[in-house]
Amino acid sequence: MAQVNDRGFAKLKVPIGPSHPALEEPARFLFEVEGEKVVDVDYEIGYNHRSIERLCQERPFSKIVYLVERICGICSHAHPLNHVERVEDIADIEVPERARYIRTIYAELERIHSHMLWAGIAGEEIGYHTLFMYTWREREKVMDLFEMLSGNRVMHGCNKIGGVKWNISDEQTRSALGVLGYLDTAADKITKAVLKDSNIAERCKGVGCLSKEDAIRLGAVGPNARASGVPEDTRVMCKYAAYGDFDLEPQIAKDGDVVAQALVRLAELKQSIKLTKELFANLPEGPLQVEYDEIPPGRSIGRVEAPRGELIHYAETNGTRFFERIKIRSPTLANIPSYVPKFIGCQVADIPIIAASIDPCFSCTDRVTVIKDGRRKIVSAQELKTGRI
Repeated sequence: MAQVNDRGFAKLKVPIGPSHPALEEPARFLFEVEGEKVVDVDYEIGYNHRSIERLCQERPFSKIVYLVERICGICSHAHPLNHVERVEDIADIEVPERARYIRTIYAELERIHSHMLWAGIAGEEIGYHTLFMYTWREREKVMDLFEMLSGNRVMHGCNKIGGVKWNISDEQTRSALGVLGYLDTAADKITKAVLKDSNIAERCKGVGCLSKEDAIRLGAVGPNARASGVPEDTRVMCKYAAYGDFDLEPQIAKDGDVVAQALVRLAELKQSIKLTKELFANLPEGPLQVEYDEIPPGRSIGRVEAPRGELIHYAETNGTRFFERIKIRSPTLANIPSYVPKFIGCQVADIPIIAASIDPCFSCTDRVTVIKDGRRKIVSAQELKTGRI
């Protein structure tokens, strides 16, 4: 029998997932509710493990770029960009300036289409279907740009160790600047639709709050952290690719709720459109890539700002054609712990929009889970190294 509190509400446990209409990818949440109020939550991932890190150790350098590109369809440029920069760091390869600019163009176009995708999904979660249709219609312009530049809408195959594969012609630059001008106007309309709509304010204001203290304590990253007033943006801090040539300010909000998440992403949408225009307009002349002989033994760890936040790659080489170790920490893995304070105190009806607020990607987060004697086990580094689990 369910426990009843002093207000007459039964305390129930409500499972959501691993398969549920509110979840785009498999994850399991167990909510403890009193009436319509969530009082506690537990979460479990690990339903979509794909052995990416292990596969990276079994393929030569030339094959890994294609593999890490497929970790996530939304971050299909951020992952290979971080990866090739780790190898270039180990081998002391200096990438041509034009290649650095082209890499940054792809990175910012990826951010534009990701934030527009998020705005559409957020609208769908609260029943604002018009916002979903409108933002996804405009997002198609970005996908068309990707197709024009690389021949593909999702997997661009742009990066390679030492530079990039695809050049950008003057004609493509002119076309891209025209599209970006159109998107700049569309971004204003999307911002107005989100921030001026009373229904969104009623549904999302004060919902899923994450304080600045909790964001720092729980290691939140990206728009999820910046919506709580944490002024950290890897593009600004690390100045990788061509970001050191431009002045960028982290876009922040203070309330930490779903509206603040929207404010940050919409501000970044405008910022990225402006930056991409500058990149196209100032694209330097020169080669696309440099040749290299071999990759020496070494280690490198680095960060890039994927659309969802700080993405960490670690690479270790041993002097052969194969990696000794690859380790990837996706933004969603860093953001998942922040779900707990976001959910506690919310209404059951607000669970879908709060779940969507961090823009989760569980398929690029999941790692191996060991089940021993019917129970999950936390495996130590020594056990992984020796294989004695």
